[in-house]
Amino acid sequence: MLKVALTGGIGSGKTAVTEYLSRLGVPILDADDFSHQVTSRGEPAVDQITEAFGPSVRTPQGDLDRTAMRSIVFTDETKRAELEAIVHPRVQERMNSAADAIDAPYIIFSIPLLIETGQADAFDRVVVIEAPQALRAERVAQRSGLSEEEFMAIDRSQATSAERHQAADEIINNDGTLPSLHAMVDALHQHLLQLASATTPVNNKD
Repeated sequence: MLKVALTGGIGSGKTAVTEYLSRLGVPILDADDFSHQVTSRGEPAVDQITEAFGPSVRTPQGDLDRTAMRSIVFTDETKRAELEAIVHPRVQERMNSAADAIDAPYIIFSIPLLIETGQADAFDRVVVIEAPQALRAERVAQRSGLSEEEFMAIDRSQATSAERHQAADEIINNDGTLPSLHAMVDALHQHLLQLASATTPVNNKD
């Protein structure tokens, strides 16, 4: 089974791509979903985060206050690295465990912070979704209501386009219509199916 990582900056269209691939029958493992799992109430990571960041990041009900956490980690690189050190190993472990139970030609690991966490070499292929910054900011504002300042804080915390391109095997420029995006994903899907049938995955790059 070919292990394919998909990444891109905030608002680039990763969800649109994975939703369409899912409709094509491709298994999708989304790091954001697993991140929410490992930081949900009762999980050991929540206790560790509270110990590291203080009780203000936890609600009276015992949930992680994600808004409070965002305000801390997107303005302080040291704090962000501290949070990632707690969360990301747990996310990777659960994603890999889930992948072991899947039988398919290829599987998509959707990982927004693929480059930032140094995981690119763990995959057979890396797909990068790109879009201009202004368009990404507009999408995010429409989707989640984040202000331009909030968007820029998150965008600055992520890898640059050049860094993502350096790790990429495939690049999809999502700066057009949804039908045009779907056409590019159709082509990508066929390409990955061909690679999966013709090669033996090694889970690292030469």
